[in-house]
Amino acid sequence: MRVLAVIGLPVWAQSTMRSSWIGSRVPAVLQTAGPWGLAWWQWLALPVLAILAIAAGRALGAVTRSLLQRVSRGAPGTADERWLHDVAPALTALWAVAAFRLLLPWLDPPAEQLGVIASLVGAAAVVAVFWLLWRSIDTLVFLVLQRSWASDDVAARSTIIVVGNLLKAAVAVTGAVTTAATFGYPVATVVAGLGIGGIAFAFGAQKTVEHLFGSIALAADQPCRVGDLVKVDEIVGQVEYIGARSTRLRTFDRTLVTIPNGRLADSRIESYAARDRLRLATVVPVAYGATEAQVRQLVDGIDALLRAHPLVWRETIVARLANVGAGAIDIEIVCWFETTDFDVFRAARQDVLLGTLSLAEGVGITLARWPPAPTVAPAAAQA
Repeated sequence: MRVLAVIGLPVWAQSTMRSSWIGSRVPAVLQTAGPWGLAWWQWLALPVLAILAIAAGRALGAVTRSLLQRVSRGAPGTADERWLHDVAPALTALWAVAAFRLLLPWLDPPAEQLGVIASLVGAAAVVAVFWLLWRSIDTLVFLVLQRSWASDDVAARSTIIVVGNLLKAAVAVTGAVTTAATFGYPVATVVAGLGIGGIAFAFGAQKTVEHLFGSIALAADQPCRVGDLVKVDEIVGQVEYIGARSTRLRTFDRTLVTIPNGRLADSRIESYAARDRLRLATVVPVAYGATEAQVRQLVDGIDALLRAHPLVWRETIVARLANVGAGAIDIEIVCWFETTDFDVFRAARQDVLLGTLSLAEGVGITLARWPPAPTVAPAAAQA
């Protein structure tokens, strides 16, 4: 009974064990001691128990998957169905290990051999559990990659795959340490060694890790995407590539600027692609000599021109006298066009500017030169 307590069998299983009954009914030649202190009949019974355990594992795994599918009500092709399909081998292995452990007492091995076999069975159970976690991570990564925001973004897909690999590595390391613990090894030393190694790795690969986590932050926040026109600090360009380590911008001069993702994640990113409308802000310089009535007529005409344009946002329209300066009378024009297409914006801006020139010509106003023409000194004029 003390041996049975080592492997944690329930009382009903202990009471049904009759290994001496089995041993007394096998031929005498099989009752003799074989290798490792086990009788020959016990060696022959081990593969039989393994086959029975595998068969039980397959049956119980199928029942478990059926019950889980009914509980989750997962239709074919859904996330639940995908997960159940991926973890099916791990579930079968876990049930097979449990079945083998329940059948093991029928062999009644000696205490020393029983301890080793129990450790092996425990290690197999640990492997099965972490195998299930491993396959679950594969399913999670696959499902995330099917999302629309990830399927259209190469950088996001790369980052998700990298994060999935890191999670699988963590599962593998944790599983290895837990397996070692089942055999009685002092895992505290191993964990301490891993901690020291992790610190050394962090110092040695600090920049690489920084850029990697910068990629994860960019994929999560998505401040910019490939094709967007952005301003990063003082650099303006179109995003051409977002990688796992760096991002490339194509500037207006057609140069290529590469920015590490760690720095990019901490930078001020201004995305022009996120605008919902485009702004026109300019000043019309009216030459001195124009009368108040002419200026008022021009201002009112510009305001009417803006309000009549089909693309101008009606909420905010500015056409006002802004300044009476040294060289000109400045009329300020500010409006927003309800478009995000820059070519459409250019055409609408041209319509407004040409209309302004036509209005100025119609009321007899001359636009001022800028900068103003230099004043000729009297002595120079006489010469």
